[in-house]
Order: sequence, then structure tokens, then C-alpha cells
Amino acid sequence: MALTRERKTEIIKKFATHEGDTGSTEVQIAVLTADINEINEHMKEHKKDFHSQRGLMKKIGHRRNLLTYLRKRNVQSYRELIKELGLRR
Repeated sequence: MALTRERKTEIIKKFATHEGDTGSTEVQIAVLTADINEINEHMKEHKKDFHSQRGLMKKIGHRRNLLTYLRKRNVQSYRELIKELGLRR
């Protein structure tokens, strides 16, 4: 259910702002989005898995807070990121 190391590394390389960047807001949002998408697929099959559902809600809340932070700090980067990730905002 968790992201594989290769997939996570691929996401980090794609959204990194500089070499060795693993903690920027853009990277964190991209990794959370990939994780959320995987948990969504799991939840479609296992509708009564309430532990995973709670984890999903926590990740969605964390991503929402990071998106709000990014929108306040850098609107251009925010717009590019949501367009790239396909988020509805």
C-alpha cells in the first residue's frame, strides 16, 4: 500500500527545486498526492477499512495545509503544481 522507494525517488526528482531537495513544499505535496491516490485505490476495494480511511483523512488534511502554505508564499509555483498533479482547486 505504501509507495515504493523507486516511485518516491522518481517523484522527488520530478518536483525538486534543486539538487538533493527532498523537503520542499512542492515535493511533500507531490509525495502525499501519490500516497493519497494509492490509498484511494485501496479504499475502493476495502470499503470497511476504517484505519486506512483515517490515515487517508490525515494525509488529505496535511496536503491541504501544505497547499495553503504554498499558495500564500508562492502563487505561481502553487498554480503550476496543482496543474501538474491534476488537483481540483
